[in-house]
Amino acid sequence: MSIPAALFKAECLRLMDEVARTGRAVVITKHGKPVAQLAPVPAEPRSLFGYMRNSLTIEGDIVAPAGESWNADSGADERLVRSPARKRRPRRKVSTTK
Repeated sequence: MSIPAALFKAECLRLMDEVARTGRAVVITKHGKPVAQLAPVPAEPRSLFGYMRNSLTIEGDIVAPAGESWNADSGADERLVRSPARKRRPRRKVSTTK
């Protein structure tokens, strides 16, 4: 939609409401040539921070023990605690003669 500047001056507030409602831009002309455009402000993107607020409910105690015993708790699986024995390599003999 395009309108002359004189008509825009008289209808400015109504045109602003129309642009906000419809989302269509209005081109303002002077002597038939476009000089300005009244366009809707683009919506700001929603922030990612807090976008899942109120979408999760916690039921019960989330910090209490689950009631299942683990091998690490009882010490039944010692291979997880101790490092395996390393095989020693024989030492090389160092010659003291030149």
